[in-house]
Amino acid sequence: MEEARRSGNYGTSIWEHDYVQSFTTPYTEKKYIEQAEKLKKQVQIIIDETENHTLEQLELIDNLQRFDISNHFEDSIKKILGNIYRDEFDDDGKHLHVTSLKFRLLRQNGFLVPQEVFGSFLDKEGNFKECFTGDVKGVLSLYEASFLSVEGERILDSAKKFSTRHLTEKVKQIEDAILAEKVRHALELPLHWRVQKLEARWFMNIYNGDPILLQLAALDFNMVQAIYQDEIKQLSRWHKETNLADNLGFARHRLPECYLWAVGFTPEPRFGFSREILTKIAVIITIMDDIYDVYGTMDELEIFTEMVERWDVNALDRLPEYMRISFLALFNCANELAYKILTDQGLNIISKLRKMWAELSRAYYKEAQWFHSGYRPSTSEYINVAWLSITGPVLLFHAYFCITNPINTKELHFLEQYPGIIRWPATVLRLSDDLGTSSAEIKRGDVPKYIQCYMHETGCSEEDAREYIKKDLIGDLLKKMNKEILFMDKPIKNFQTTSMNLARIGFSFYQFGDGFGEPYSDTKTHLVSLLVEPIPIPSTRS
Repeated sequence: MEEARRSGNYGTSIWEHDYVQSFTTPYTEKKYIEQAEKLKKQVQIIIDETENHTLEQLELIDNLQRFDISNHFEDSIKKILGNIYRDEFDDDGKHLHVTSLKFRLLRQNGFLVPQEVFGSFLDKEGNFKECFTGDVKGVLSLYEASFLSVEGERILDSAKKFSTRHLTEKVKQIEDAILAEKVRHALELPLHWRVQKLEARWFMNIYNGDPILLQLAALDFNMVQAIYQDEIKQLSRWHKETNLADNLGFARHRLPECYLWAVGFTPEPRFGFSREILTKIAVIITIMDDIYDVYGTMDELEIFTEMVERWDVNALDRLPEYMRISFLALFNCANELAYKILTDQGLNIISKLRKMWAELSRAYYKEAQWFHSGYRPSTSEYINVAWLSITGPVLLFHAYFCITNPINTKELHFLEQYPGIIRWPATVLRLSDDLGTSSAEIKRGDVPKYIQCYMHETGCSEEDAREYIKKDLIGDLLKKMNKEILFMDKPIKNFQTTSMNLARIGFSFYQFGDGFGEPYSDTKTHLVSLLVEPIPIPSTRS
């Protein structure tokens, strides 16, 4: 008698193939490209006119970065920030907004400015002076700056507590509607940990400054959206041709959500191949996750894990049909990437891909053993497996291979040791996922998550466990990420931002629940804003 199969009771996808194919946009036309070039020249003039006006330069750079158009003015921004960094922080303890904005922009662009620049804002006991509480704009800037901290920076820890407390107390009393919305938005999630493209769309909706900047930002967004539309259409055709949804009805089929992961990871227009590969492997990862978590029997899972380790298509007959389909989809996707790297760069990465997928399969299998035996791991046992099973290393290495040319073998060897640039973002993703999905997964039948393991170890309530994970564990990991990724001794071009983005997209998906598994969550709103609805282009003065 066949063993009863469990079901995840997942909702069906709301993004039908025909709907995706219906996406249209006029923003591929030549006139928009010419208009964008004209606007870039006008913005460059605005940048040049801010010379010798530090605050204007800082606020302009901040706006360009929040609009996600700073890439068009990289050289100018690097030059300005380099000059500002070389100047002394000659603040007199009065301009909290200026000091905080300067500190944040320099740090997020790789300049390790010391926390002591805030010394003039402290009282004799080392606390921030209460006289600044009425300066909401300054306190908001301090709040955003505090999230660029690294371990052991007590002044910035104090800044975060001070600013969080006062902004929380004042948010409902702020008369300026735009400032109040900025405070609410920041308290929900600080700027440093937001997804680039989603933040740009939000910022355009509240911006009331120079219309030339806003016009370029909206036009650039729409032109990039046209690229995204073409990519998701191609990927939807690929997904339909594979028949994965028809043949594997037990699994979640979340192609657009997988594409959103890829956009959050590598949003730059030039990284289209990265988004293609990352979307495909995210689709396959989702299927594998559902096989191990819900559908597969332990006997089947043991054979499947062995198959992935051996990477042997000749042994497919040992697997049930649904696993044969799943393994071949994985095999073909991995070989597609390996072939591309081999033909472009002459480097054979197939053995490295095999190793990563085998490691992921073993992690999945270990968790399945825990569930089926009723074993409750300790928090350390759990996290040592779960930071791998969340697929962070697999995603990060695939992204590295896709965006790096030429691939540096010394860099690759360094990354294979799983340094902080790999481990910390993956661990943050795991804990964010646990916070967002734990309750539903336990009801469905899944291995205890970090929350349950911590509750069992300490005897605390679920509310206390969640608070500990969010404030202490994730908070400490984000500081480690800042130090080991933003300020690397030997920077890895493009990959540092990509690594940070893994944590950012995790926050976006799981902050308010399971944004990946639930089709009607906030993720739907994000997808519509990125893929479907263009931004109206505002008019400018002639």
